[in-house]
Amino acid sequence: MSNNPLLEKSALPNQAPPFDRIKTEHYLPGLKAGIEEARTNIEKIKKNKAEPDFENTLVALETASETIDQVTAAFYNQLSATGGDELHALAAEIGPLGAKFSNDVILDAKLFKRVDEVYEKRESLNLTPEQKTLLEETWKGFVRGGAKLSKKKKERLREISERLSTLTPAFMQNTVKATEAFELLIDDEKDLSGLPDSAIESAAHAAEEKGCAGKWLFTLDYPSFGPFLQYADNRELREKIWRANASKAWKDQYDNSAIILEIVRLKRERAKLLGYKTHAHYVLEERMAKSPDEVLAFLKKLKKVYKPAAKKDLAKLKKYAAKEHGLAELMPWDVGYYSEKLRKKLFDFTSEDFRPYYSLEKVLTGCFDHFSKLFGIKFVKTEGKYPLWHKDAQVFDVVNSADGAFVGTFFADFHPRTGKNQGAWMTTYRNQGLWRGKVERPVVAIVCNFTKPTKDKPSLLTHGEVTTLYHEMGHAIHGLLSNVTYRALAGTNVRWDFVELPSQLQENWCYEKSVLDTFAEHYQTGEKIPARLVEKLNKAQNFMVGWGGLRQMSLAQLDMAWHTKNPEKITDVAEFEDAAIKDCALFPRLAGPVSTSFGHIFAGGYSAGYYSYKWAEVLDADTFELFKEKGLYDTASAQAYRKLLASGGSEDPAVLYRNFRGRDADPDALLRREGLLKAEKKKAA
Repeated sequence: MSNNPLLEKSALPNQAPPFDRIKTEHYLPGLKAGIEEARTNIEKIKKNKAEPDFENTLVALETASETIDQVTAAFYNQLSATGGDELHALAAEIGPLGAKFSNDVILDAKLFKRVDEVYEKRESLNLTPEQKTLLEETWKGFVRGGAKLSKKKKERLREISERLSTLTPAFMQNTVKATEAFELLIDDEKDLSGLPDSAIESAAHAAEEKGCAGKWLFTLDYPSFGPFLQYADNRELREKIWRANASKAWKDQYDNSAIILEIVRLKRERAKLLGYKTHAHYVLEERMAKSPDEVLAFLKKLKKVYKPAAKKDLAKLKKYAAKEHGLAELMPWDVGYYSEKLRKKLFDFTSEDFRPYYSLEKVLTGCFDHFSKLFGIKFVKTEGKYPLWHKDAQVFDVVNSADGAFVGTFFADFHPRTGKNQGAWMTTYRNQGLWRGKVERPVVAIVCNFTKPTKDKPSLLTHGEVTTLYHEMGHAIHGLLSNVTYRALAGTNVRWDFVELPSQLQENWCYEKSVLDTFAEHYQTGEKIPARLVEKLNKAQNFMVGWGGLRQMSLAQLDMAWHTKNPEKITDVAEFEDAAIKDCALFPRLAGPVSTSFGHIFAGGYSAGYYSYKWAEVLDADTFELFKEKGLYDTASAQAYRKLLASGGSEDPAVLYRNFRGRDADPDALLRREGLLKAEKKKAA
C-alpha cells in the first residue's frame, strides 16, 4: 500500500507515530510489508559468508525487524487504548501472522547455528556486559522457543503459538465487552443516598452522555463502581453492581471460561514440548524467583502473616457493622462500605476528603516536579507538535534540566471511554536504543482510567488514583531514562519480578506532606492540603492491610495454580478457582470467578508471575528506607538509583540492585512498613 505511514520514517520529532495519519486499513499491509523486509534481512544474515560474530549476527538480528516493531507497537497499543470492533477483528489476523513470523525466526536451524556459534565462543569475544547479556538472552530465546526440537515438535509449537496469539486478544475483548454490557441507571434520587457529590455528578454526566439527562448512570469502570461500593447506602444496589463486577465474562455471551481452559492447556503443552514440567517452571526459569517452589515458599511466608491479620480485620469490621449499624451478616458487597465508615470513625476522614485537593492538572504538575527534583529532568508540554490518538491524550517532551538534552517523548491518556481497556498501564511505542542505524531516545506512554471532569468540576482524583499516577509514571521513567545500546534490553525489558520495583517505589512519596504540598491544594480556594489530613492518611496507611495482603496472596496463588496444575483435569473454571484459593477465602464465592476477567495472567504478561507485585514490594520497601534515611531527594541516592533505571535489562537485576543498595534487599522491609513484623517474629518464635 502506498502512502502507508507505518512504512515510512516518521517526520515527527523523535520519529513519534503520526496518529493523525494511521488508519485501521494500514496495519495489515504494514505488517505484511514489515515481515517481507525482515525475511530479506534475515536471509542476508544466514547467507553471510563471514564467520559469525556479534555484529554480523546478533546486532543484525536485533535490527532486522524494525518495521514490524513499528507496526505492532502502534497496533497493539491502540488496540488497548482505543479498542473497537474493527481493531479487535484485525487482531485475529495480525496475531497469527506475527506469531508465524516469530516462529519462523526462532525455529530457523541455519540462523540458530550462527547464533550458537557466537554463543559458544562468547568468553573469547571481549564483550561488554550489555553485549554479553544480549547474546545470552538471544541464545536462550532460541532454545526456549524450540530451536533444538525435532521437526515434528517444532511444527506443533508453531500451531500452539499461533493459536495463543488469537486467544489472548479474544480474552481481552470479551472482558471489555462484558464490562461495557452492564449499566446501572438510577432514576430515583433517594437511591443515591450516601454517595458523595463527585460520584453523583459523574453519574449524571455519564447518563447525559448516553442521552438519559436527569438520571444517573453507574458502570463497571472503576471510577464509577468503586465509589458506589464504598458509599452507596442502598445495599440492594451495592449487591447488584458487586455481583455484576464479580461475574464479568462468566456465564454470559462473553464467557471466557473456554478460552481460559484452552490457554492453560496450550501453555502446558508448550512447556512439556520444551522439556519443562509446567508452564510455571518454564516462565520462572527467567525470573528472579527461579522456580514454583521458591514462589510458593515466598507466598506461604507472607500468607502466614496476612491471613491472621485479614481475619482480625474482618472480625473488627463485622463487630463494628453489627454494633453500630445493626447489620446481621456482613457480605462481600458490604466490605468496602463499612470499611469506609470504620476508617472514618477510627481516623476521622473519608477518601472523598482528598478529592478537592487533587485536581488532575495540578497532581500531574506536582508529579513532574517530583521527578525533576529526583532525576534532574523536565516535562515540557507541546501544542501541535505531535498528533494524538484521542482528545483526552496529552504529549510532552522530556529533557534534562541542566543542559536541555532530549530524554524522550511522553504521551499520557487519562480517562475511561468506550472500547478502552480498564485499569492503568505504561507502554512504549518505541524503546530507547538502536533504531534505523542510530541509538535513539524512546517514545513512552501511560494510559489510565481516572475520574472524568464534569461540566462544573475538573478531574478530581482519589488518593488511590494519585498513587496510581505515580506508579505508572515510575514505569514511564524507567523507560525514559533508559541508556543502553540495544532496544531488547531497554527500560522495562527486565525480569518480570523486577519490573514493578520502579513503579511501586514511587507510591511511597505520595504519603509525604512535603511532596503533597507541592500540588495538593483546594481546586476552588487554593488552600493547601491540611497537615492534619495528611497525618490521618499516614496513620490509616495500614488500615485493613491484612485484608489487602491476603487478597494479593489469593490472586498470586490462583495464578500459580492455573500454571502448575494439570489442565487436562480441569473442567469447571469456577470449581477449580474455589479449590485453588480456599485457604485464602474468608467468604464463599457468591458470584462468578475472578479468573474469567483476570487479564493480567490471561491477556497480559503476568502468567506464573502475579507474585511479582509482592516480590517487588519487598524491593521497593527496602529502597525507600534508603531515601527515608538519607533524604527524600538525596542526590547521591537518586543518582545511584537512576543508574539502576538507566541500565534496563543489560545486567542481572540482582546484580543491579546489589550495586545500587550495597547489599541484597532485606526481606523484612515490607512487613516492617506494613506494621506486621512483630506478628511474624512472634509466630516464628
